[in-house]
Amino acid sequence: MTEDMRPCDIKLLGRLNDVNDVKIYSVFDEEFATYGRVIKDIPFDGVIERLKQVQMPLSGNVYVASDPETERVTDERVQSAIYGGMGVQAGYCVGRNTTYNGFEYHKCSELNVAATPFMLVLGHVWQIKDNTFKVGEEKVFFVPEGACVELYQTTLHLSPLRVSDDGFRAAVVLVRGTNTPLEGRVEKKAGQESELLLQKNKWVIAHAEREPLVRQGAHIGLIGENKELKY
Repeated sequence: MTEDMRPCDIKLLGRLNDVNDVKIYSVFDEEFATYGRVIKDIPFDGVIERLKQVQMPLSGNVYVASDPETERVTDERVQSAIYGGMGVQAGYCVGRNTTYNGFEYHKCSELNVAATPFMLVLGHVWQIKDNTFKVGEEKVFFVPEGACVELYQTTLHLSPLRVSDDGFRAAVVLVRGTNTPLEGRVEKKAGQESELLLQKNKWVIAHAEREPLVRQGAHIGLIGENKELKY
C-alpha cells in the first residue's frame, strides 16, 4: 500500500527489488497480515531520537535487551495497550547485517521501531519441520524509517538487515526478561522444541554459517543458502 509510504520509501523499496532475486514486500502490504501489524496510534518520536544517539559498530550487530534510556522514553501505552499490563523491556539492535543467519521466536509479540529503514526476513512457526526451516519459505519485508511493527508470537524473525552503508537502528520491545541468560539446568531433547531454547523466552534456529549463534549453542536448522540481501 504505497499510500502509507513517503516517495523516498517507495523509491528505496523499488531499488531493493531491482537488486535482489527475492521479492521485497512492504509492511503495509497485505502479505504482512499473518506476520504482524503496523502500530499507528502510539508515538515513538522519543525512542527514535534515542536510537540515533547509539553508537554504530564498525562491523556486526550490537543488541541490548534492556536500555534504561530507551525505556524512559517509551510511551507507557506500549505496556498497557500492547502487552496487557505485563512488564516490558525496551532495548535496541543496531548494526550492519546483510544476511539471513537464522530465526528466533518468543512466546509474546515483539515490537520493532525503525529509527532507520531496514528489512526483516520472516517466517511462521508452523513452517518449522523437525526443527528445521528451509530457505525459500520465508518472506522479506521493508520497514520504513519511523514505523513501528508488532511481530506476532508465531512469527519467526531475527536481526534486521540494512538498506544502506550506514547500517540499521531498531528499538526492540519485549516482555521483560526475554533474551536474557537461562537460569539453572535446562534439559534439551533432540527433535523437540526444547532443543531450540537458547535464552529466556528465546527459541532459535541458526544457519551453520552464523558462527556467533552457533558458538552460543544455537541449534543449526536453517537449511539452504544463507542469503545476502543487497541494497
